[in-house]
Amino acid sequence: MQQFIDLLSAETGRAFAAAGYDAAMGRISVSGRPDLCEYQCNGAMAGAKTYHKAPFVIAQEVAEQLKETSVFSLVDVVKPGFINLNVQDDFLEAYLQNMREADKFGFETSKEPKMIIIDYGGPNVAKPLHVGHLRSAVIGEAVKRILRFHGDNAIGDIHLGDWGLQMGLVITELKKRQPGLPYFDEGFTGEYPEEAPFTVSDLEEIYPYASAKSKEDEAYHEEALENTRLLQDGDRGYRALWRHILNVSVADMKKNYANLNVTFDLWNGESTVHDLIPGMVEKMKADGFAYESQGALVVDVAKESDPKEVPPCMILKSDGAALYTTTDLATLLMREQDCHPDEIIYVVDKRQELHFVQTFRAAEKCGLIHPDCRLVFDGFGTVNGKDGRPFKTRDGGVMRLSSLIAEIDASMLEKIEANPAIQGEEAQKTAQQVGLAAIKYGDLSNQASKDYIFDTEKFTSFEGNTGPYILYTIVRIKSILGKYAAEGGKAPETLRLGLPQSAAEKNLMRDIAGFSAMMQEAYEDIAPHRICGYIYQLSNDFNSFYHGTRIMTEQDVAKKEAWIALLELTRSILETCIDVLGFEAPERM
Repeated sequence: MQQFIDLLSAETGRAFAAAGYDAAMGRISVSGRPDLCEYQCNGAMAGAKTYHKAPFVIAQEVAEQLKETSVFSLVDVVKPGFINLNVQDDFLEAYLQNMREADKFGFETSKEPKMIIIDYGGPNVAKPLHVGHLRSAVIGEAVKRILRFHGDNAIGDIHLGDWGLQMGLVITELKKRQPGLPYFDEGFTGEYPEEAPFTVSDLEEIYPYASAKSKEDEAYHEEALENTRLLQDGDRGYRALWRHILNVSVADMKKNYANLNVTFDLWNGESTVHDLIPGMVEKMKADGFAYESQGALVVDVAKESDPKEVPPCMILKSDGAALYTTTDLATLLMREQDCHPDEIIYVVDKRQELHFVQTFRAAEKCGLIHPDCRLVFDGFGTVNGKDGRPFKTRDGGVMRLSSLIAEIDASMLEKIEANPAIQGEEAQKTAQQVGLAAIKYGDLSNQASKDYIFDTEKFTSFEGNTGPYILYTIVRIKSILGKYAAEGGKAPETLRLGLPQSAAEKNLMRDIAGFSAMMQEAYEDIAPHRICGYIYQLSNDFNSFYHGTRIMTEQDVAKKEAWIALLELTRSILETCIDVLGFEAPERM
């Protein structure tokens, strides 16, 4: 189904062509001055230089061609050459009726679906998830859902940090505390215990302790490095212990991500590609791309067009150890072999941009991916406190993700229980749903690349540009539809829309008509914040319509039924959008 704005542009384009001008000049946009008109065409301004005519003259000639239009109710030429336009009510109503009957409201999905991998999450095993993991998970999940809505085959990969020094640190400290465990007995040949000799709480205490100690004790640090090497070289006991660490950590991660309604198709980690690294490195050297520099193995990735220096991409350190870059390159090689993706999107901290510039260029230069595979760095900003610094707990520590979620849920529960009709389990579930909307919308409503302030009071408010406000709008619509059904009303999907009866109703209908264009923009720009902006506008315009319209007391049956049909369509659009963003609305609040 063609986008509404494209249909309008086609009409003005026809008028430009009929007047002797390029039809492409007929492109229109939503008016920035809604007090003057609904849409605007500025093509005459651009055509003045090409056709050596005053833009006002061009606009008048085009307006003359639109005299008999069935699309626009207003065609007004304004100096120096703008064409102001209002759409015909019946044209708008017919378009929305077609939206109701079409799959995905007429949104055209990809005719040639892409295979796209989204790399998001990226937590380190043995460490608790903290607020710094929030953005990658929330943005990555929304991006995955946007791609799938478009019709692409989108695969989410968590890309665990499960193979580095943190593993050696945990193993070293466990050996100090429990030296009698069979994992440390070189002569042990039996089966290792199925149950881990630690809990997730133990790991959360062990890792920071070991990390701090290694910074103060050089011998301890060297031992951790050696244990990391032994693990990676295949020490039987260390590998068994590592599997315990992985299983305990991942089980806890899955609970935390489930609380965020975030899922992954692949739970691969750096360890997954360990065996690919030697062959990859040898091929890089054999092909003449990798060479030694000051003992390290590097690949030159600088380009003459670079505005500032891009250092060589280091593949192996001088001691032969692999780096993050090495495993990222091997991961690209694995993804190419397993999935042959058209695109790979990395939803990561924007401060890692140089690393990914180097990695992408090295992968392309060394032929680790096919030439048509597009590598995308989708860098995000930091989550800050009200002081503008990275978000912390009240005592200055790093806020755990589980603590943040619990804090938001508690705040929402207090507000939900203010309604005496919602108590107990329903109140708990509703608070979790609204709390999740507060967190996700609070993050996603910001352009991903920008830092933002996590303001609990603002994000949990039922007013303003917040998740709870969007949910409250949906619940309000559900409540009206419920009352209508209780009165014996017809099923909303069997009713027809009507012509708008007020400016507020027409604004709402025009918002709905813009759904497909908005979703296409969100897809092309990898921009969940566009969906947030859209549903905030839609919610505002619905509430303006609602407050100015006596829906349930309307005596004219045809009017009332048309309004119920419009409410049902608005609810469906809003719920589709929040599902793409990764949260849902309760039945009541």
